[in-house]
Amino acid sequence: MSSKPALAVTLDLEPHPEGGWFRQTWASPVEVTLPDGRVRPTATLIWFLLPAGESSAWHRVASDEVWLAHTGTVELELGGSGDAPADVSSHRVGSDPADGSQLLVPADVWQRTLPSDADALVSCLVSPGFDFDDFELASV
Repeated sequence: MSSKPALAVTLDLEPHPEGGWFRQTWASPVEVTLPDGRVRPTATLIWFLLPAGESSAWHRVASDEVWLAHTGTVELELGGSGDAPADVSSHRVGSDPADGSQLLVPADVWQRTLPSDADALVSCLVSPGFDFDDFELASV
């Protein structure tokens, strides 16, 4: 990972285990109890900065995740919900609505971002709310 980008300093972002930079900006004060008894906020929101030339690792989250673009464009690959990423589809999320300014990644679907030639700042809304206990990095 490169040195901390200026926008990451401005927004007080930290390195994310998947790659890129992030900070949780909101967690709903309303909680939900999941079928397995775990308690989560009904939703959480983060800033996610992917600097030019960087990508994220294959990972998945146990909740639905909506990507909302603010600046730049990211190319998101989705790889199904099997034991490892497969049958990959590609989706653009960009600040220009023609690029698709939002994208739903369903719960338990493998995802990664690909490098681009410009920084991209997005928000990710996760419901039920994100917890690193519900986050899995692929072993590929």
